[in-house]
Amino acid sequence: MLYPIAILPGDDQHAWGVEVPDIPGCFSAGDDLDDAMAMAREAIEGHLELLAEEGAAIPTARTVTLHATNPQYQGCTWAVIDIDITRYMGKAEKLNITLPGYLLNRIDEYVKHHPEQKSRSGFLAQAALRVLQGG
Repeated sequence: MLYPIAILPGDDQHAWGVEVPDIPGCFSAGDDLDDAMAMAREAIEGHLELLAEEGAAIPTARTVTLHATNPQYQGCTWAVIDIDITRYMGKAEKLNITLPGYLLNRIDEYVKHHPEQKSRSGFLAQAALRVLQGG
């Protein structure tokens, strides 16, 4: 999932600040822009681990476009951090499903050309999440 991050510029005396609008209370900072983005990833993963331990829902990432219109983030630089949220959703369980051959071939072809999907199961999990989260 692509989580937008709002980045406030730093200077010689201040760190670069980062806020993750879709994850309440998720903030970070870094010495420069690259460090701020790396620290944002750590902050997001830490928050998601805590949510998973508590059995809480994993927040859905909304679009940069939506957040950029919020006056609270005026003057921020935007980036997105790609987080594989499936690792925070519990232990994987094996199941047996039946799909039409044509659909299965299309899924396999898509996965072959989109390595971010990692596998057929990854593709199906991501597609199910999009539908269940209303996206």
